[in-house]
This record gives sequence, C-alpha cells and structure tokens, in this order.
Amino acid sequence: MITQERSDFGPRVAELRRQKGLTQGELAAAIGRTASWVSQVERGIQPVNRLDVLRLLADGLGVALQVLQPEAPEASRLASPEPAALNDLDQARLVISGHPALDVLLTPVRGATADALPELRAEVDRVWSLTHSGHFAELSNALGVLVPRLERASRTVPPPDRTEACRLLSRAYQALAAAFVRQNEADAAWVAADRAIRAAESAGDALGVGVGIFRLVHAFVRLQHLDQAEHAAASAINTLERHAGADTAPAEELSVLGSLHLALALVHARAGERTSAREQIGKARAVAQRIGEERNDFNLEFGPTNVEVQAVSTAVELGDAGEALDLAEGVDAGGLSAERQARLLMDVGRAHAQRRRAGEALDALLRAEALAPDVVRNHLGVRGVVRDLMMTAGRGASAELRGLAERSDAMG
Repeated sequence: MITQERSDFGPRVAELRRQKGLTQGELAAAIGRTASWVSQVERGIQPVNRLDVLRLLADGLGVALQVLQPEAPEASRLASPEPAALNDLDQARLVISGHPALDVLLTPVRGATADALPELRAEVDRVWSLTHSGHFAELSNALGVLVPRLERASRTVPPPDRTEACRLLSRAYQALAAAFVRQNEADAAWVAADRAIRAAESAGDALGVGVGIFRLVHAFVRLQHLDQAEHAAASAINTLERHAGADTAPAEELSVLGSLHLALALVHARAGERTSAREQIGKARAVAQRIGEERNDFNLEFGPTNVEVQAVSTAVELGDAGEALDLAEGVDAGGLSAERQARLLMDVGRAHAQRRRAGEALDALLRAEALAPDVVRNHLGVRGVVRDLMMTAGRGASAELRGLAERSDAMG
C-alpha cells in the first residue's frame, strides 16, 4: 500500500490536471470515477493509497506513476501481490465480462501518453512470468487491474503509440487465455483468445493473430469442439506455411508455425488419430530443427525441447505409455519454464499410471506439484489419475497420496 501526504498530493493532482487542460469532469470520466471524487482528492479529503488506483489516475493524467507519486515503486521493483486464499481466476473472469471501456466510446477523453507504455510493458512481462509459473491467484489480481488500463490506453494514447498499446493488450489477453485453459475454464479462454486476436489485428501484428489462434485451438480442445479446433489450426498452418517456406523465414514466424503443428497434434491425439498426430509432431520437429535453438517468441517456448515435451504428452493421450516413457528419458526440460517442466512430469506420472506403476506415478506427480502446484492441482488428467490411484490403494493409500488427492479435489 502507498501512503502520501495529502497536503502535497491533492495540489499535485490539480496542477497536473490543469497542465493537461482537463476539467475535473473530464479526468473523472477518463478513470471511471466521479467529478466529486476528483474534487475531494484535489482538496485532500479523499486519500488515494491503493497502487492500482494511483496507476489509473496517472494514466488519466497522462503521466508516469512516479510523476504523480514519487514514492511509488518503479515497475521493475513492484512486489507481487499477496496470494489469495483460493487460486482461481474469478477476478479475471469479471475483466472479460461486458465492454472494457464503454465510457471512452461515449465520452471522448484524453488518456495515457507514451510515457505510460514502459510501465505497461513491464506489467505484461510480469503477468506472463506468473502464467509460466502457474501462480493463478496473483495472475488474476494483476490482470484485474492491467487489462482495463490497457483497454483504455489502446483507445486513448496518441495514434502513433496505439500500435504498441494494442500489441501489449493482445499479449495480456493471450496470458489470460492460457491461464483459463489451465484452470479448465475453456469458455472464458475462448473469449480471451478472441480478444487477443482482435487486439493483434488492430496492431497490424499478423503473427500475434496466429498466436491468438493457437490459444483459441486449446480452448476448443478443452471444450471438446475438436472439429473447430482442427479447422482453426489447419487454416492458420496452411497460411503460415506459404510464408515460412523460404530459408529466410524469421524465427518468430517459425515459432508460431511450429506451435500450431503441436496444437494440431493434440487435436488429433484427442480424436484418437494416431497417424495424423505423429505426423504433426514430425512437422513440428522439422520446424524446430530449422530454428536450431530454444526460444520463447510470443511466450510459446517453442524449440526442440518443447517439441519433445509435447511428443511425450501426445503419446500419453494416445495411450502409448511405453513410448511416452522412452521419449521422456531423453528430455532435459531444465531450461524451460516451471509450467513446462511440471507438464512433462505430469505426463510421466500419467504414463506410469497407465502401466499400473503406482509408486512411480505418485513420485512424478509430487515432483510436478513441487514445481507448479496450481497447474497440477487443476489438471483434469492428473485428477483422474489420482482418483484411480486412490481407488486401487483403498485403505492402504499412503499419506502422500491422500494429501495429493485432497489438494487436487480427487477424493470424490
């Protein structure tokens, strides 16, 4: 929480507002408050101690946060919010409910300037860090503040800066879509992915659109709309392949293409189409070989190692436990995110469970949980495995297995 001397803060707000040529009513409309509230702030009656409100006020005034409140921490030093009691995305769901900036459409207002973009960029990087580490409660809290700010900025910053604002907005929605998929909230993931596509198109970012389609495919898979998932992935692949065929294709473009091949492999695996799934894994391997290194373009973590992680997952989906375990033996995922490392261990655990190796399955799942607890505890496949292990063990279930069953809601 930020504290400030009211005698200094109120006049500073008033002076900055006058410098921007704003009335109290215009400033209030820009930040979604009332003119009376702005008046009380300027007179020192209404304190502003919350960091998210300070940011909104700074955006409305078109200044950096430190100009408005010198004591505020820089974006690179902001502490992560305290985790909520429940690691869900309830607050994030509210963010995608309704129009994000209706007042801006109804009443033209001056908004944030380019000075706000570095801080917004740092915040987008932070939410992706939270996404990769599976810290969903913190992610939900962060996006609950960040997405509205980006939505307003994308509509109110000067035209030369709107491309960057829209690109940041697309990245934020992509993080939201990825988190919703991992939390089994596929309907919300569909909405977030669609908004990511719209923002990327507004930015003129064709590859960003492709990444949004990748997120959309995963939402469709979770909804078991495999026909829609296949159509979305295959259409994007066909378009990108015409551009990525040249030897000079940029690595960023190859990362998107390769990731879409992996997504399509998942679609085929879920449909039980073994040959088609393996064909897509092979195509992803070929793309990864062209890149020749591990990359994280568009937060996709595409590279040779991630392809093999996905190959393990595909084998598990197809019920080929032996193949999955053989592939996993040759994968060193230490350079990938905690979420990706945990994903590999979850699939190893699922493969052991398919071969009725209860001890090895539990060991792998516990190691995955240590890396990314929220990801593991909300994974439907893991929940099913743990439930089966509990049924098999009966009264002889170990304390470790019982604990994991409780944490993953697999006791029923």
